[in-house]
Amino acid sequence: MFSSLKFGGQQISQLIKTSDRCVYSIASSHSNHFHYNAHRTTVSEKSLPRRLNLYKSGDSNLKENLSSSLLRRNLASVTPAAIGKAVSKDERREFMAVFPDIVRDLTETHRQTEIPDVTKWYSKVLQYNVPGGKKNRGLALILAYRMLAPQSAQTPEKIREAQIMGWCIEMLQAFFLVLDDMIDGSETRRGRICWYRNPSVGLNAANDGIFIESGIYQLLRRYFVDKPYYFQAIDLFHEATHKTIMGQALDLLTAQSIAKYKLDKFTMDRYNSIVKYKTSYYSFHLPVALAMYMAGISNAEQHRQAKTLLLEMGNFFQVQDDYMDCFGDPAVTGKIGTDIQDGKCSWLAVVALQRCTPDQRKILEECYGSHDPEKVDAVRNVYNQINLPHIFSTYEEDSYNLIQTHIQQMSGGLNLNLFFKLLDKIYKRDN
Repeated sequence: MFSSLKFGGQQISQLIKTSDRCVYSIASSHSNHFHYNAHRTTVSEKSLPRRLNLYKSGDSNLKENLSSSLLRRNLASVTPAAIGKAVSKDERREFMAVFPDIVRDLTETHRQTEIPDVTKWYSKVLQYNVPGGKKNRGLALILAYRMLAPQSAQTPEKIREAQIMGWCIEMLQAFFLVLDDMIDGSETRRGRICWYRNPSVGLNAANDGIFIESGIYQLLRRYFVDKPYYFQAIDLFHEATHKTIMGQALDLLTAQSIAKYKLDKFTMDRYNSIVKYKTSYYSFHLPVALAMYMAGISNAEQHRQAKTLLLEMGNFFQVQDDYMDCFGDPAVTGKIGTDIQDGKCSWLAVVALQRCTPDQRKILEECYGSHDPEKVDAVRNVYNQINLPHIFSTYEEDSYNLIQTHIQQMSGGLNLNLFFKLLDKIYKRDN
């Protein structure tokens, strides 16, 4: 099945991957106006800094007098994001304490006595690939459940169910990353070599990734088959996986287009679509949507509002990830960035193409997507000449403020502090 696959930087078209990369587009409100605080001061969308439009349309004719100070004044009375980490160290320890049970549930020898070698290997696959990293997605589900469920529903049994569901999301993430690293030819993940680069693994990692994903549905059936939200949970996992695969396909097709179209397909609209499908659905929408159903929240309008906001946060998260891929410290991020070498349609590349001179564009077209270290450095030099670190810093602050506004706009009774905490968790992150 996998005999024709290659890795180590070569294309593996048969595999589907995803990664932590997502993209941010400034999401417009469903309303033509923004409403702030109890005084309902109405501010036209047109009065927001025009530089925000740069990230959507590529308009570089910005007026300095319409700086972020206007946005800060308009947001002065918006509820600030929660201070501190969204999840405590105790909650992280409690979450990690459940993982050995997850492994045991999936590798019970009395259920698979005929294939003990496979059971042993599966345990190794799970322990190497699933519990590492920040576990933001699984912890986000637990946080959302605690903040959305009535106190009477927060029994130890219910919290444990939320923790198990959180590990199902972490397994989905691990499945995506195992294949993602193969396709990208990545070297490290979460501070150590990628799974497929282990001498005893190689291309077998493709089967291992599928092995991890299959465990999700074993756990869902074992723990949630009698729950009223079982169907919604299955549906959400299938939907998130399908959308992520579509986003990955668009990402791969865009990278492949360089050979024929150079960088002509690197537009902000295309980037936004890649990020929305490839990252935002499974990284932000899936954890909270699952928690809402587990908390007994099935109102369609509440789910719609939450989804709109969570996809926006996912976009914000991915732009940060794109920046760290190029300018982050591998010792902190846990991985060596390869977006330039892999010809990824990243936020940095798209914004650089919007702002570069004809000579700089020529350099980008000649060097982007190459593994030649000199060409990679040439792309980074163009990024620095354009001052992308400063552009990103401005973008991050303005986008953070705008998302705060969108949170304040929400109606329908959901706990807004949940969304403020999730936003605070990713603001100014460095890994």
